Amino acid sequence: MKSKHDIDDDEMIEEANEMEDGSFAALFEESGKENKRWIEPGQKLTGKVLKIGSEWIFMDTGQKGEGVIERKEFLDIDGNITVKEGDFVSAYFLSSNHGEMRFTTRIGGGASGGGSTQLEKAWQAGVPIEGVVEKEIKGGYEIKIGSSRAFCPYSQIALRRVENPEALIGTRLTFQISEYAENGRNIIVSRRALLEEEQRRLKEEAQAGISEGMTVTGTITSVQDYGAFVDIGGLEGLIPVSEIAWSRVKDVRDVLTVGQQLKVLIKTIDKEKERISLSIKDTLADPWEQVPVKYPEGSFHAGVVARLDSFGAFVTLGDGVDGLLHISKLGSGKRINHPREVVKEGEEIEVKIENIDRGSRRISLALAGPARAAAEEEATLSEFRRQADDVPKGMGTLADMLKSKTQKRKK
Repeated sequence: MKSKHDIDDDEMIEEANEMEDGSFAALFEESGKENKRWIEPGQKLTGKVLKIGSEWIFMDTGQKGEGVIERKEFLDIDGNITVKEGDFVSAYFLSSNHGEMRFTTRIGGGASGGGSTQLEKAWQAGVPIEGVVEKEIKGGYEIKIGSSRAFCPYSQIALRRVENPEALIGTRLTFQISEYAENGRNIIVSRRALLEEEQRRLKEEAQAGISEGMTVTGTITSVQDYGAFVDIGGLEGLIPVSEIAWSRVKDVRDVLTVGQQLKVLIKTIDKEKERISLSIKDTLADPWEQVPVKYPEGSFHAGVVARLDSFGAFVTLGDGVDGLLHISKLGSGKRINHPREVVKEGEEIEVKIENIDRGSRRISLALAGPARAAAEEEATLSEFRRQADDVPKGMGTLADMLKSKTQKRKK
């Protein structure tokens, strides 16, 4: 007598037998479609070696169905296998047949040959191939891939122009087949395409690992008048001249040099335009935090005239701290047309702190000490010069006018 368990098993077998062959085929086909949605020819995957057979190596790729690679792709020059069960290997997907996914590590290298059939499949699937740079020919290089020959233009051998083309002869490199014609008699390859793809991959990985406000270490790759470009691990960002220091930088090259390593803060990331804005200034202490303590209102300090404008003179009190001497404070009550009539850039003067606006980061200054007396004298001279220009001829010289003015003061 059958148990209930035996009866249930019989019913399951009968139900399975009742299914039509077409149903199994449909399910299998659907499984194949599902795999195709997840993996495309030429796509690179990493899988775990499950078993090493006499001709094939089987691996788990995380997809439905096992991945297989020819065993001879992992043999060294002595014929010894270079992998073992449990190892992880990277390979390129070629095709799928009856649930079996065919992979290759790289066509054209070692025991994998590089015949025309394999090269055509590599071209169709976008799988990289290995080749040896044989010699220079007109416009580029001749590349040997197994028993086949290919051509690589100079522009496709690297990301940038190679300074010494002969140095590549004899080297084994990886290429992408860009053109395949005449049954393999006309093959054009590109190494640059693979390098650009790898560069994009590294860039995506690097972008995923950074965020605005993060401080990173970088290396200066280029110095320009408007700032410096910095490599921050596969990505390039710009430090604008305004973000180099708290104090005003006149020439970037006086502060930064190519190859210099430094810490920078990531201010903004524009993924659409692929632009990253960096700052050195924001990694340093803000000098304005100490302004009320170091430069209290009413105190006197020595400063250097940094630059002149029509409305006044900017005076540097310390690194990153400038104050403004308004033009109305330069004439000692007398009208002047431009601050250059009283002070000049680079001149050291004594000033008084009249007002501090922390919100706007502004300091209002006034001349003090000898600088004030000198300014009064300069303003007086400027005023007399203007008056002299307006006086009709025959009224005396400027010296006469000054002498007369001095005598009136003594009385």
